[in-house]
Amino acid sequence: MSVSSFQSLTPLSRSSRAEIASPSSAALTFPATVRVGTELGSLRSRGGLVVAHGRSSSFCRKLRRLKLWQMLNVGQWWREPSPAKELKKKKNIITNNNQASPAELVETPLRSSQAHSLDSPVKVRSGASLCIAVVGATGELARGKIFPALFALYYSGFLPEDVGIFGYSRKELTDEDLRSIIASNLTCRIDHQYGISLVQLFPFISSFRENCGDKMDAFLARTYHLNGGFDNREGMSKLNASMEQIESESEANRIFYLSVPQEALPDVASALADYAQTRKGWNRVIIEKPFGFDPLSSHQLTRTLLSKFEEKQLYRIDHLLGRNLIENLTVLRFSNLVFEPLWSRNHIRNVQIIMSEDSSMQTGRYFDGYGIIQDIVHSHVLQTIALLAMEPPISLDGEDIRNEKVKVLRSIRKLDPTDVILGQYKTSDVGKVNVALNSSTPTYFAAALYIDNARWDGVPFLIRTGMGLIEHRMEIRIQFHHVPGLLYRERIGHNIDAATNELILRDVPDEAILVKINNKIPGLGLQLDASELNLLYKDRYNLEVPDSYEHLLLDVVDGDNHLFMRSDELAAAWGILSPVLEEMDKNHTAPELYELGGRGPVGAYYLWAKHGVRWLDD
Repeated sequence: MSVSSFQSLTPLSRSSRAEIASPSSAALTFPATVRVGTELGSLRSRGGLVVAHGRSSSFCRKLRRLKLWQMLNVGQWWREPSPAKELKKKKNIITNNNQASPAELVETPLRSSQAHSLDSPVKVRSGASLCIAVVGATGELARGKIFPALFALYYSGFLPEDVGIFGYSRKELTDEDLRSIIASNLTCRIDHQYGISLVQLFPFISSFRENCGDKMDAFLARTYHLNGGFDNREGMSKLNASMEQIESESEANRIFYLSVPQEALPDVASALADYAQTRKGWNRVIIEKPFGFDPLSSHQLTRTLLSKFEEKQLYRIDHLLGRNLIENLTVLRFSNLVFEPLWSRNHIRNVQIIMSEDSSMQTGRYFDGYGIIQDIVHSHVLQTIALLAMEPPISLDGEDIRNEKVKVLRSIRKLDPTDVILGQYKTSDVGKVNVALNSSTPTYFAAALYIDNARWDGVPFLIRTGMGLIEHRMEIRIQFHHVPGLLYRERIGHNIDAATNELILRDVPDEAILVKINNKIPGLGLQLDASELNLLYKDRYNLEVPDSYEHLLLDVVDGDNHLFMRSDELAAAWGILSPVLEEMDKNHTAPELYELGGRGPVGAYYLWAKHGVRWLDD
């Protein structure tokens, strides 16, 4: 590309505003010139804007052209700040004693000294239509996941501008203290989407970061802390009064995220129901797993909750169900004619559900005491099977989908303890079990499940989930029957399993949909090869995938409950696992040890052989 190509460029006014389209769109637009040299390639003028045409795969090439364009001094307009930006004072988000508070950084109709502070209550001119309370606001989950997800939704426009965010804890914190804690974990989506290096390389992108900074200031200014003390009834009464201070007089809805230990949940939920619910709209309560430690404790918890709330108010959250893979199961099945006719025992030989964490994951004391069955299998694995195996619902309404899920769960045969392998990883220190875990806490679970209905009779659903394994992996593998009377058997060899057609739905690593088929290798002669038709998300969709908490919290705001377990689903899931739990308690079953960073217990391979299945990835 020559310099002469740019000699005919005519700059536009600096008042033009920079715009950049989403990476997934077909063009990038920004103000620059009216006429463009022909050697600029796919950069063409359109209505006074230079448009970088092309698919998302050409994104990097477009940016390289933009860099050259900047080096040739065509882009001086973005280097000089506008008068408005000169007048705007840059402010820091995280405050200290010598800085202004986040409330003072946001332009509001109120005086900055009064804006959005519950320490000196002021009636907000425009009342909040939605309040969200995070109970357990200083915990690791709230700081690392819940508040960042709420900000991401606020930044993206999925929460109302006037939303009120309340952090409820037992600590003596001011509003500013909580805001500083939250701000330290917030990031701008523009940094994730384009990368810090690109933001530094192209200054016009920085306008998006400034907009994100404004949004962050606004979000923090609408965040308040409330010390609930040790009397939940008094604490919830104070929470109710604080919410009423900023709520609209006509309509007000509330969401309560109960990020508290299981032993504290009944008392917190009861106090909330009696003292903190609004009468001017709906109330929704989010409950973290585990939903009890066994069938009895789960039943007691459910009875307590249903004595205070209606079923439609309860949202039992499992963040793993917010993954794109899970949401895509019903889309893949019910919107593609090619899959649904094959979705039965007539064509499917087995289904494998794999969820493994590598040795970098730490279990911690939260995991100890109940292990992988209550943490992963009871909710995530069984819900995945239910979505995968259910009949078509009559609509996409959450209750219609949950009706079909519970039918599948009730049809799953109770687990035979002989069809289950429990394991626990051991450290490399002379083969000793990890001291952070109780001696009977399983970190690995493998089992063969059967669904006793007309669609799936005789098809094994094989589960393999564990921690401290060789790799971090989440995928579903659907293996089809062998071709009857296969004409090419001699070309395939003795291992006919290598020619098995598979549909692989992968979440980690590298989200993808793969279809394994047999194909002729090009050239003379006839040689077959097992190849994969590959839809790799990072190549096809050049965009950021929202965190699973963002997805599920938005579902709660919208009232979409299809990814949240209903009470009857909860009971049905415990019914499947109860024989295994009883066996563990009765006989004090010791889990089989396996090497940290290995492939898991050896007994799992004998279990697959028992059910006529070989893990092809091994």
